[in-house]
Amino acid sequence: MLFLFVCVLTVVAVVVVWPSDPGRYLPGDFWPQGKGFSAGDFDRTTMRLGLDLRGGCYLALQADPPADYKGDLGGALTGAKRVIERRVNSLGVSESEISTASGNRIVVEIPGVSCTEAQQQVGRTASLQFKVVNDEGEIVPALGSPDGKTACPPQRLGAPIPEGCAVMTGQYLKNNTIPQRQTTTNLVEFETTGIGSTLLEQITSHALQFDPNDPRRRLLIYLDDQQISNAVVQSVISDRGVITGQPTFSDARDLSDLLNNGALPIPLKSIQSSEVSATLGEDSVVESVHAGEVGLLAVALFMILYYRLPGLLAALALGVYTATTLMVFKLWPVTLTLSGIAAFVLSVGMAVDANILIFERMKEELRRGRTLNAAVDIGFRRAWTSIRDSNISTLITCLILYWFGNQFGATVVKGFALTLAIGVGISMFSAITVTRTFLKMIVGTPLAQNHWLFNAEETKQRTPAGRAAESSGGG
Repeated sequence: MLFLFVCVLTVVAVVVVWPSDPGRYLPGDFWPQGKGFSAGDFDRTTMRLGLDLRGGCYLALQADPPADYKGDLGGALTGAKRVIERRVNSLGVSESEISTASGNRIVVEIPGVSCTEAQQQVGRTASLQFKVVNDEGEIVPALGSPDGKTACPPQRLGAPIPEGCAVMTGQYLKNNTIPQRQTTTNLVEFETTGIGSTLLEQITSHALQFDPNDPRRRLLIYLDDQQISNAVVQSVISDRGVITGQPTFSDARDLSDLLNNGALPIPLKSIQSSEVSATLGEDSVVESVHAGEVGLLAVALFMILYYRLPGLLAALALGVYTATTLMVFKLWPVTLTLSGIAAFVLSVGMAVDANILIFERMKEELRRGRTLNAAVDIGFRRAWTSIRDSNISTLITCLILYWFGNQFGATVVKGFALTLAIGVGISMFSAITVTRTFLKMIVGTPLAQNHWLFNAEETKQRTPAGRAAESSGGG
């Protein structure tokens, strides 16, 4: 069953990642042309490449506040920058570059898109809206009446706003939201303005009718159709409120910035846009692929020469790993830069390292006279702790790198960390599941009796104690 799953996964992965012009990356001109992958609204025909490999769009946006604006322009600009980062790089894999510049400007570089697409993506004013769950379980705008007298229960999704009702939005929040750190939690304090206090009082009063575990008790906050807060209403809120339960102070600070930017949105106008050429170019992509192919072949050749039949199976597992990882990169999608390619190559090395640990343990058991089935089981069991600990250590390092990249706006570091983490996770699956499945397939065949194929010729006669240990520990 596992073998069938591995075969299906491999076929799907190869179909998804197969290039539209394989002759550019593979030797010979007999390869079938690829058509990319498309399903419904999803269309991914090529890998998403970063600025250094494909180029993209350069945008310079300038703050254009109203004439009577009296808020903190610098703080609002920082908030606008965070909103743009959230739109184009929320997972740290698009490798966009966003920074503030003199003259109240924000500079944005996005790979693989036209300037028209980039302006549509980042140039609109942030829209912050409060939402609730209605009786049908739909997430709908939170309504109240400005006069405080008209009942405004949650409407059906898509229904028009009733006359005399208004939606609670970011324009009814003051620009003084602040994060705070308390002993047991991190929270955000906010204040309403204008009719916001009346609207929010009605909304929270209605929510308090329900049990705390009921979804209708929750008050949701969305920014650009992305949920940034999901809190249970604990009491009636009017002039001021508190959002508790933020995991870290950094999360509370980010939420505070987003609420502030939604409270006083700063219009951004485009003052410059231009296409950015790739710093390395298409030739670098092709050469990188060729280098990767040579590296994979060299690793496969070493594994086959040294470990013989298990090495051949490991080479096949390495092919499954490569196709599966590239499929994840393509479907996510992960933007590949040279740093991302380096992370992928590093994860390939870790996948091979796991196979080496397993095969060495297997050789030890075969030389003690155990059967192949027992040697496989014991070898995997004894190697697992080393594989687990080394990969967990790498994942912890990735987490630290991602956190630092997030704190300092280093998207290249975030992309490297996430790409490496994906590769490490799939490499564990490849070593523990795929390689083991291949080895189990040859148990019971004549190949299992030939220890030369496993580089374990020095077989010793088993003792009764050894056979007893095999029966109790090896299966």
